[in-house]
Amino acid sequence: MDDPFQQDNNKFPELKLDAKQAQGFLSFFKTLPTDNRAVRFFDRRDYYTSHGENATFIAKTYYRTTTALRQLGNGANSLSSVSVSKNMFEMIVRDLLLERTDHTLELYEGSGSNWRLVKSGTPGNLGSFEDILFANNDMQDSPVIVALVPSFKENGCTVGLGYIDLTKRVLGLTEFLDDSHFTNLESALVALGCKECLLPMDSTKSSESRSLNDAMSRCGVMVTERKKTEFKGRDVIQDLGRLVKGSMEPVRDLVTGFELAPGALGALLSYTELLADESNYENYNLKQYSLDSYMRLDSAAVQALNVMESKTDANKNFSLFGLMNRTCTAGMGKRLLHMWLKQPLLDVDKINCRLDLVQAFVDDPELRQNLRQHLKRISDIERLMRSLEKKSANLVHIVKLYQSSIRLPYIKSALQRYDGQFASLIKERYLDPLDSWTDDDHLNKFLGLVEVSVDLDQLENGEYMISPSYDEKLSSLKNEQESLEMKINKLHQQTASDLDLAIDKALKLEKGTQFGHVFRITKKEEPKVRKKLNTHFVVLETRKDGVKFTNSKLRVLGDQYQKIIDEYRICQKELVGRVVETTRSFGEIFEGIAVLLSELDVLLSFADLAVSCPTPYTRPDVTSSDEGDIILEGSRHPCVEAQDWVNFISNDCKLVRGESWFQIITGPNMGGKSTFIRQVGVNILMAQVGCFVPCDRAQISVRDCIFARVGAGDCQLRGVSTFMQEMLETASILKGATEKSLIIIDELGRGTSTYDGFGLAWAICEHLVQEIKAPTLFATHFHELTALAHGDTARSSNMNNIVGVRNYHVSAHIDSSSRKLTMLYKVEQGACDQSFGIHVAEFAKFPESVVALAREKAAELEDFSPTSFVSNDASKEESQVGSKRKREYNPDDMSRGALQARQFLKKFSEMPLDKMDIEQALQELRTLKNDLQKDAVGSQWLQQFF
Repeated sequence: MDDPFQQDNNKFPELKLDAKQAQGFLSFFKTLPTDNRAVRFFDRRDYYTSHGENATFIAKTYYRTTTALRQLGNGANSLSSVSVSKNMFEMIVRDLLLERTDHTLELYEGSGSNWRLVKSGTPGNLGSFEDILFANNDMQDSPVIVALVPSFKENGCTVGLGYIDLTKRVLGLTEFLDDSHFTNLESALVALGCKECLLPMDSTKSSESRSLNDAMSRCGVMVTERKKTEFKGRDVIQDLGRLVKGSMEPVRDLVTGFELAPGALGALLSYTELLADESNYENYNLKQYSLDSYMRLDSAAVQALNVMESKTDANKNFSLFGLMNRTCTAGMGKRLLHMWLKQPLLDVDKINCRLDLVQAFVDDPELRQNLRQHLKRISDIERLMRSLEKKSANLVHIVKLYQSSIRLPYIKSALQRYDGQFASLIKERYLDPLDSWTDDDHLNKFLGLVEVSVDLDQLENGEYMISPSYDEKLSSLKNEQESLEMKINKLHQQTASDLDLAIDKALKLEKGTQFGHVFRITKKEEPKVRKKLNTHFVVLETRKDGVKFTNSKLRVLGDQYQKIIDEYRICQKELVGRVVETTRSFGEIFEGIAVLLSELDVLLSFADLAVSCPTPYTRPDVTSSDEGDIILEGSRHPCVEAQDWVNFISNDCKLVRGESWFQIITGPNMGGKSTFIRQVGVNILMAQVGCFVPCDRAQISVRDCIFARVGAGDCQLRGVSTFMQEMLETASILKGATEKSLIIIDELGRGTSTYDGFGLAWAICEHLVQEIKAPTLFATHFHELTALAHGDTARSSNMNNIVGVRNYHVSAHIDSSSRKLTMLYKVEQGACDQSFGIHVAEFAKFPESVVALAREKAAELEDFSPTSFVSNDASKEESQVGSKRKREYNPDDMSRGALQARQFLKKFSEMPLDKMDIEQALQELRTLKNDLQKDAVGSQWLQQFF
C-alpha cells in the first residue's frame, strides 16, 4: 500500500527563526512539564514545528529518516527540531488520534518566549482537533472514553465502569464481577468502541493488574492514569443533574444503585471538563450499560472474524465492515454500522424487526433506489449539531441542516408509496416519527427561519450570507452600500470621460487594495494622460502592471464604503449568532432525525448488499438460544467470495442439538477448514446484526457470545510465547463460555510437542462437551481426536447423548498415478482418513529427495504409533481412522486415564498464570507433570504421553 507520509518526504519547510527568537523559544520549551505520551506541535503560521524527543519520533515515524532533524540553538543547549507542512500536520494528527491511539496531542500558538496551549486531544477525547480530523473525511467511528474502578477480591474482580460518548452525548455506567482474564471487561470495551481508559494510579501497579493491562492492550485502548482522589462519586449526582436532560429522580436512582461506578464516572467528568462548558448542560442522556444487552465479542473474535477494517487489508472487502458499508449519508450510517457490528442483538423480536425492514427493501428495488438517492444528499447531522452545541457553528452548518431537512418530504413520500407486507412496520418505525417532526410546530419552523434569514440566492456563488430583508438595520446598511456603489461607478464613468479613456478596458476601478478604492491604467496608456494625472490626481504607485491613482472624491466615497462594509459585517455576525442560537433549540428534533436516517441508511445498505452479490443472500430464520439448531445450507464466507480471484465453493453446516452440536473437522492444510469454521461465525454475527446471510437457507439459534481461537501469533513485546498466548485465549473460553455461546477453535495445541498438544486438545474437547455444552467447531490436525465421536465407552456415549459429537473433514483428491493433490473444498461427514502434509510439501515444490525422506520417516513412525482409539465393534467408517495403529486399549483404561488427564488439566487451568513469573509457572507445571506420571503407572493409555 502507498504510504501517504512519504509524499511529503524531503519537503521539510524551512525553520525560519533568528537567534533572538530561537533563544526565547528555548527558554519557554524548558518550562514545559515532562509527558512521555504528549506530542507537542507549535504553530508557526505557515508551517508547524515539533522539538526534542517528539521531533525524533516524528522524523523516524513519518519522514522515515533522521535527516529531517534540524538543531535549534548551539552547543549543549541545542534542541532537535523538525518542521512539518500543514498537510503533513493534518495527516499526523489523524494517525496519532484515530489510528495509533497511544499518544496525546497538544498544539501551541505564540512567538518568542510567549506560547500558550490552544488545542489538546486524546484518542478518547478528540477535543478541538475534530475540525482538522474530519474536515475532508467522514467520522467513521464515535470515540468513547471509559474509566474503571477495579476492586480485586479472592473470587475475581468487581469492576465499576463509567463511559462517555462525546459525539452522541451519552453518559453510561455499570458494575460487574469479572474473572482473572477480564473477559467481561474486554467484551464491554469492544462493544463500546473504547479508545482510552482512565485508571486510578495505584491500580496499575498491583500484581493483579497485569491481566487488566493485557486486556487493554488486546483491545488497543490507551491507558491514562489519574490520581485516586479523582475517582470519587460524592458530587456525581449533583454534577449529572446539570448535564442530563429531564428530572433528577431517575439519575439519583441509577447512580445510588452502584458502589464503584459513580467514582469512575466522577473521574471522567473531571477529565473531560464537561461542566466547564455550559453548552453541555441538559444536553446529555444517562444510560445503564448492560453486558447482557448484546452478543459479547472479545478482541480475539473481532480479529478472527475480520469484523473491522485493518490498515493491512488489500481491499475494502477484506473486512466485514468494509463489505457491508454501502451507506450513503455522510458519516452517520458508517458510525451506526460500526456500532451494530460490535453490538449484535440477542432479542429475537428486535432481530426480526431489522430483518423485516431489510426484506421490505430487498423486495422493492424502486423504493430502495429512491431512498438511497435521497440519503446521498443528507449531511452528517450529528456532527453539525455537535458544532452548534460547541458554539463553533456558522451559516454553513445551518445551510447544511436546511439542505438535509428539505430532503425529508421526498423520503417520506417514497416510504408512503410502499404497500408491501411490512407497510405497518414502516409506518410505525419511520412515517409516524417523520410526520410528527416535520409539521408546522417543529421542523417547518426551522425551514421558515432559514428561508427568511439566509440569502439562499447567494449559495450558488459559494457565499453564506444573512438576507438583507431579514433585519431593518441590515436592510438600511445594504441600501447605503448600493447607493455608494452607484456614486463610485458614476465617478468612474466621469473620470474615464475626463481622461478620454475607455471605461474598464483602459481605465479600471479596483477596490480592496492596500489604498482602498483606486483607479488603474496600464503603463502604455500613462504617457497619454500624464499631464492630467499630475494636475488633477494623486499617483499612488507605479509598477509593471500599471499606475494606480486616486482623487479626493474617490477617497471620501471609498472610506464611506469601507465603513458601511465593516458595519454590515458586524451586523451580519450578530444576526448569524441569533440564527445559530435559534437553530440550537431544534436540537432534539435533529437528534431524532439523525437516529432515524442513520438506521434507515444501514438497513438499506444491508438490502443493497443482499441483492448485489453474484449469489444473492437469504433471510435467516432466527430462534431463541434455548431452542432450534444452527443450520446453514450452501453457506459461504462473504468476504472471501467477494475477492475477484475466488470461485467460492459453498458448504453446509448443521449444528444439531444431541446429534452434531460439537463438530471435529479434520483435513489438509489449505483445504478450507479455517475459512469454513470462520464463515459459520460470520454468518451468525451477520444474522444477529439484522442482515441477510450468504446461504441458500439459514436457521440460527441466537448466540450470547462468539469465542474464536484461530491461530495465535507470538506476543514477544509482552513476553508471551505462541503456546502461552494459545493457552491464555483458551482459558478465557473455558471460563467465559456458556451453553448459549458459539465456540470456534482452529488448530489448538500445535504450539507444543505432539503428545502434550494432543492431550490438551482432548481434555479441552471433553470439557467443552461435558461442562459447557455449547455448539463448537473444532478444526484440528490431531486425527486421533476424531475418536471422541465414538459411542464405544460409557463416558463417550453419555457425551454423545448430551451434545452429539460428529466428525467432518474437508476433502482432497490425490491422483493415483501422478500423486498430484487437488483441494476440493467440500466439507463432508466422517473423519479424514489420512494426513496430507507431505503432499502439500510436494505441492510447494519441495526437492524430491526431501519428500522421499519424509515419506520414509512417516512410514517408520506409523509402524511405531502406539495407539488405536477405536474398539473392535466401531463402525466401518470410523474404524478407518485408526486402521494404521498397532495397539488397542481397554475402554476402562482409556476412561480412567482420561479422568486423570482432565484432573491435571483442571489444576493447570486454575494456575494464576497472570500473577506468576515464567520460572514459577514452569516449576509448578513440572510438579503437576511428575504427579501425573506417577498416576500413569496404572494406565497404559496415559503412559503413551510420556
